[in-house]
Amino acid sequence: MDFMGLMILKDSEQKLKDRFGDRLISNQSLAKLNTFGTGGPARLFYEARTIDELASMVKAVREIEIPAFLLGGGSNLLVSDDGFDGLVIKNSIKGIELNGNEITCGAGEDLQSIIDFATENSQSGLEFATGIYGTVGGAIFGNAGAYGTETAGVLKSAQLIDKQGDIRTEENLYFKFDYRNSILKTTGEIVATAKFALEMGNKEKIKSECERIKAERDAKLPANAHTAGCFFKNIPDKAEKYGKMSAGKLLDEIGAKEISYGGASVFAKHANILLNEGTASSDDIRRLATMLKTKVKDKFGIELTEEITLLGKFVEESI
Repeated sequence: MDFMGLMILKDSEQKLKDRFGDRLISNQSLAKLNTFGTGGPARLFYEARTIDELASMVKAVREIEIPAFLLGGGSNLLVSDDGFDGLVIKNSIKGIELNGNEITCGAGEDLQSIIDFATENSQSGLEFATGIYGTVGGAIFGNAGAYGTETAGVLKSAQLIDKQGDIRTEENLYFKFDYRNSILKTTGEIVATAKFALEMGNKEKIKSECERIKAERDAKLPANAHTAGCFFKNIPDKAEKYGKMSAGKLLDEIGAKEISYGGASVFAKHANILLNEGTASSDDIRRLATMLKTKVKDKFGIELTEEITLLGKFVEESI
């Protein structure tokens, strides 16, 4: 950043501190706020606990023009070792309510929390998401899914905050859901609350299905490990189960499980899961991912696409 850019950023920082006081934190470590457990600090950090707080900060960001990033559960995120030279806003809007067969919740709720709530209230439809890392807002943003079912299939509507800080509600069709994608990735709008349309079911059957899915996930996913889950997207292919070719299968065939870089490795039971063994830097993980992508491209001619988001600056180098 040049001298003029640095002065502008410092001026923006002071304006935010004047408006938000002690709620605005400087040099907040992000390593403990993402599931890889890596990365440097955010220059500025703010945790929004209500819709009004989040909307107010969005308006301030627009007026002051400071680089900003919205953080949910940090599950699909790789933060640069240099951190982020801007403002990170954590969406911590919570609360869960049941009205008939509809669950309304804050976007900052853990996805597993609403699954557990639905189960306890005999509401069926969210079982597929058992064990998926992240928050409700993140699940909508990336259309999280598993076993052929996606968030798109159960979301009724969501309350959004646009780039101007205005609040409105949109129905399911607005989001233009696709595989691991939604219109939010284009518009930059933020989910504040969400409403899911479920069906009354048998509590014990719902619980049993959740337990089955959890057991299946536990058998192939690392327990209590620093990981973001599947690193690469599956490849659309109508001939394959669920209409997707497994990225993990391609990675298996290039021997991914035997490849590591620095403190980063590939999980022995699932080739599409990258791990921080405890000493990895974000650069280690990024370089390992690049190695894997290169080998898949060389052998199959297929360019793998990351599911995760990169935050901050990364040096792009060929391996």
